[in-house]
This record gives sequence, C-alpha cells and structure tokens, in this order.
Amino acid sequence: MKGVYSAVFSPKENGTGYYCRVPDLPGCITTGRDEAECLDLIQDAANLWLSDIEKDGRAIPSATPLADIPHEPGDICTLVAVDTDKYRRENDSRAVRKNVSLPAWMAYQAEQRGINCSQILQDALRQVLA
Repeated sequence: MKGVYSAVFSPKENGTGYYCRVPDLPGCITTGRDEAECLDLIQDAANLWLSDIEKDGRAIPSATPLADIPHEPGDICTLVAVDTDKYRRENDSRAVRKNVSLPAWMAYQAEQRGINCSQILQDALRQVLA
C-alpha cells in the first residue's frame, strides 16, 4: 500500500527536539532531535503501524488533508509518504518455512549437484515479484 499521511512535529518543552505524531494513526508517535530525524522516524513508525494493520486484515484509516490537521502554534505540519510493500521488503527478512513439491528426479539431481533449492526459489520469486 502506498499513501501519504499528515504528520505533526511539536517542539519539546525543553527545546531539545520534537514530539512527532500521525493523527490519523492512533498511537503512531516518536521523538527526534531535529526535523530530519523526526521525518525519518515517523515515516518508519507509520509504515510499521500500517503494516501491522494490513497483516491483521483491519481497515486502513483514511488520510486527513494537511490543512485539516489540528495543531498548536509552533508545530510543524508535514506530509509523510508510506509504502508498506517496500517497508516489508526492507525490514521483514525472517525465514518462513514453505513445503514445495518437486518431481523426484528434479529433487535428486538438485541434491546431487549441491543446489540450495530454497535459495533458487527465493531468487526466482524476487524476479517475479520485482
């Protein structure tokens, strides 16, 4: 899923950075030392938040236009781009076991040649999914 959400960066009271949130994604918050770090961290948080929602099969919240986001004077309002497919490709590298059926002759020859069938399947799927 690709999209754009509004984010609000509120200066911390002690002046050492910002408190960052995406109002349309309840609980999607982080803090950062400066605007650049906040943008990076809130983008990561939003992608993680949305990836979890997708995985659970829940509805994706609609994005509120930036002009309609309530904020305080001194806050920075900006847009955050999200791409949950790209986020999962870059961050979810855990192995998942899948049973695959092969003709016996193919499995035998692959074993004889020392071919890693899991690696071949991963490489082929990367090409197909790209």
